[in-house]
Amino acid sequence: MARTTRAIYFATKECSVTKYALIADIHSNIEALDAVMTHAAAHGVDQHVFLGDLVGYGPDPVAVVERVQQGIAQGDVAVLGNHDKAIALNLANTMNDVAQVSVRWTHAQLAAPQLDFLANLPLLLQEDDMTWVHASAAMPELWAYIYDGEAAARSLRMAGTPWVFCGHVHDPALYFANGVSGFSAIRPPEDVAIPLPAHRNWLAIVGSCGQPRDGQIGARYAIFDRERCALSFFRVPYDYERTAAKIRAAGLPERLARHVEGLA
Repeated sequence: MARTTRAIYFATKECSVTKYALIADIHSNIEALDAVMTHAAAHGVDQHVFLGDLVGYGPDPVAVVERVQQGIAQGDVAVLGNHDKAIALNLANTMNDVAQVSVRWTHAQLAAPQLDFLANLPLLLQEDDMTWVHASAAMPELWAYIYDGEAAARSLRMAGTPWVFCGHVHDPALYFANGVSGFSAIRPPEDVAIPLPAHRNWLAIVGSCGQPRDGQIGARYAIFDRERCALSFFRVPYDYERTAAKIRAAGLPERLARHVEGLA
């Protein structure tokens, strides 16, 4: 299996895309992903950007990988997440106890070409003035969590673009340069277009599509309207009960089912 997971790939091109669906931490939840993609289509999205952790935790890794591969064939893009790498290379011992069970189970479900696809996803992508990465753009292979303004500032400095979009932290957040004391953070409201003018620097964590951690039900994602420089965060309803039942039927840890039910 190719091991190119430390390479950083940069893409810059002229394109007609104006609306991007930013989807992170799907975690093998096909019901959540399908609901988000249907919602995005209704909002006129031109391209899907998959911000890592396509797999792990959930019961449908094969379906999710196939759906993402279909999207990439039609012009979508994806970056590598820490669970994607661990599963592709069967590195269960790098994870906590619950994740180790998921890594081993998920690795066994995927065929060699699907594991190769995951292993060869880029750590970071850039297009024009946007950076897409799973964790921090500052040494993305270390999977640092962005929990404060200092960490957001490091990611933005390394990216060198006005907008950085990422996942890894499952709850949405929006960091921006306040011009006074560094970077401030807000918990973004849902279903509201938030202006993100390019004269400031912005880092958005878009929330988890398939494994929420805020005790609420629904698939999280965001849409960036490049033409209007505006970002909207959404929570989309889906058949979470079906997902939870499949997690339990697969013998995966109970905590993972309770996450999608908003109970843990």
